[in-house]
Amino acid sequence: MRLSSLFTIVGTFFAAALLSLVAANLSVKLIEESSEIGVRDALDEREMTWAEVEADGLQVTLAGIAPTEAVRFAALSAAGTVVDAARVIDDMEVEAAAAIAPPRFSAEILRNDAGLSIIGLIPASTDRDAVLERFVAISRRKPITDLIETADYPAPAGWEDALGFALTAMEMLPRAKVSVEAGRVTITAITDSVAEKNRLERDLQRASPPGLQVAMDVAAPRPVITPFTLRLVMDEQSTRFDACSADTDATRETILAAARAAGMTGTGQCTVGMGVPSPNWGRAVTQAIAALTELGAGSITFSDADVTLVAAEGTAQADFDRVVGELENRLPDVFALYAKLPETVDPNQGPPEFVATLSPEGLVQLRGRLSDENLRNVADSYAKAAFGSDNVYTATRLVGDLPATWPVRVLTGLEALAQLSNGAVTVTPDTLVVAGNTGNPEASTNIASLLASKLGEAATFDIRVIYEEKLDPVASIPTPDECEAEIGAIVAASKINFEPGSATIDASTLGTMDDIAEVLKLCGDIPLEIQGHTDSQGREEMNLNLSQARAQSVLNELRARRVLTASYKAIGYGETDPIAENDSEEGREANRRIEFKLIRPKPSLREGETTLESVAGSSDTEIPSDDAIGPADE
Repeated sequence: MRLSSLFTIVGTFFAAALLSLVAANLSVKLIEESSEIGVRDALDEREMTWAEVEADGLQVTLAGIAPTEAVRFAALSAAGTVVDAARVIDDMEVEAAAAIAPPRFSAEILRNDAGLSIIGLIPASTDRDAVLERFVAISRRKPITDLIETADYPAPAGWEDALGFALTAMEMLPRAKVSVEAGRVTITAITDSVAEKNRLERDLQRASPPGLQVAMDVAAPRPVITPFTLRLVMDEQSTRFDACSADTDATRETILAAARAAGMTGTGQCTVGMGVPSPNWGRAVTQAIAALTELGAGSITFSDADVTLVAAEGTAQADFDRVVGELENRLPDVFALYAKLPETVDPNQGPPEFVATLSPEGLVQLRGRLSDENLRNVADSYAKAAFGSDNVYTATRLVGDLPATWPVRVLTGLEALAQLSNGAVTVTPDTLVVAGNTGNPEASTNIASLLASKLGEAATFDIRVIYEEKLDPVASIPTPDECEAEIGAIVAASKINFEPGSATIDASTLGTMDDIAEVLKLCGDIPLEIQGHTDSQGREEMNLNLSQARAQSVLNELRARRVLTASYKAIGYGETDPIAENDSEEGREANRRIEFKLIRPKPSLREGETTLESVAGSSDTEIPSDDAIGPADE
C-alpha cells in the first residue's frame, strides 16, 4: 500500500515537471515570436526594410547593411521601443562610403600693366615654388598677387601640359587672362594691332603641345587714324579706294555700298578706327561720292574735316560749278570743301618733274629737277637713311623757277616711297604720283594720310599701290596645314627612296630633301611627325625597326640642312598602315614610304566636346635602336 502511494506521488511529480517544461517552452516561443514580430513591425513602419530580425529567447538580433551610421543607430532605437534595449544584439553593418572625389584643379592667371595675379587650386605634386619663380620672371618686377591653394591629390591627366602652356602664353601676352584646367587652356587677350593679333595667334598655336585643347579670344582694338582719311579715285581704268576710313561697321558698309554704286568692283577695304572728326562722317562721304559720280571722273579726298574734290581734266565748267555748289550746301557742318577743275595742258609741253625709283632689290635712283644744292643734299641724305647708303644713286640737276612747295613735295614723296617694296614716286608742279607694290595691306591708307597731311588740302596726288601677299612678311608665312600639303606634294612628285634593306637615303633623292627643307624653314616650329612605313615582307619586328630608322634618317637629314626640328618626331610604323595591297610589287613599293603629318590636338576629355584627332596616330611607339635594323624590307 505504501509502495503504491509512493509510485503515485513520483508519477504526479514527473507529470507536473513535464507540464511545466512544456509550458516554459511555449512561453519562450511566444515571447520570441512576439518580440520578433514587434521589432519587425517597428522597423517596417520606419521604412527600414533592409534590416533582418531574429529572436533567440529573450535576445533580439538585428542584421543587415545600413545605408549610413545614423540609420543603423535609428534601427537600434526603433528596436528598443519594443523590447528592452539590453536584449538587442547589434549585428548590423554600414554600407561603405564612396571614395571622396578629387577636387577640380584649375587656375586663373591675369596679367596687365598693374602686375600679375593668380588664383586657383593646384595639385600638391605641382612644383609651386617653380611656378611662382616663372611668374616673377614674367612680371618683370611688377607686383604679383599669389592666391594659389594646393590639395594633396594626384594631378589629373593633361594638367602639367596645360599649366606649362599657360605660363608660356603669359610670357607672350602683356595683357591677358588665362584659365587653366586639365587638358584645356582658355586665353582672352588684347593686342595693339591686327598684325600683332595674327602673329600671337600663330605663335600660340605652334607652342601648344599635342593633345591640349586651346581656346583663344585675342582682340585687336580699333586703330587711331590720324588724320581720318578717305580717298576715292574714279578714272577710265577703275573706281577704287586709295584709302578708306570709317568710325563704325555700319558706316563702313554704307561707304562701300556708295562706292560700288559709283562703279567700284570687288568687296573693297575700309578700316574701322577711332579719330573721326564728326558723327556725320558717313553722310558726308556718301554725299561726296555721289557728287563725284555725277561728274563722271576725278577724285574725292577727306583729311579729317577737309574735303578736296578734283574733277577730271576736260569737265564742263557749268557741270563742275553746279555739282560743287550742291555738295557745298549738302555737306554737314564742320566739313569744308575745296574744289578744283584742272586746266587743260598742252601735251607737247612737259612739266618739270622729280622721279625716285625703288627696285625689288632695294636700289634707289633719284633723277629729275631740284631747286637748289641744299635740297639735293637733304634728299640724298634722307634716301640713304631710309634705304641704305650703298643703295642710293643720285643723278638730279638744279634748276630755278620751281614752285615754293617743291622741297616739301620731294621729301614727302621719298617718305611715301619708303613704304613700298618697289615702285616709283613722280613729283610735278600739279600732282604727286606714288605707284608700286607693297606687302603691307595698310600701305595705301598710310600713304594717303601722309600726303593729305603734308601737302595740304588743295594738293592733287595719285596713289597706285598694289598689295601683294607674297611681299607680306606675315601673310607669306604658310599655315601648318599649307606646309603639310606642300610637303605632301613634293613627296608625291619625288618619293624619298632608300638603299635596299638600309636606312641610308638614296643619293638620287637628296634633291627632294633639299626641297622639303626649304619649305620647312618657312614653316617654323610646327608640330610635325615624320612617319616611316614598310611593306609586309620580312618579320614584323624587323620592319618596325627599319621604318623607325628610316624616319630618324630623314630627321637627321633635315637637321643637317639647318631646319629647326625641336617640335618634330620620327616614328616608325612598320607594316601596320599600308596604303596598297602587299601582293604585288607595285603595292609593296607604294607601302615603302615616308610621310610628313601634322601632330594635331587630340579630342578633349570633356564630355560632349570634340577636337581634331591626330592624323599622325599614336606617338607612344617604342623607338628601337639603329643597330636593331635588319634586311627585312627593300
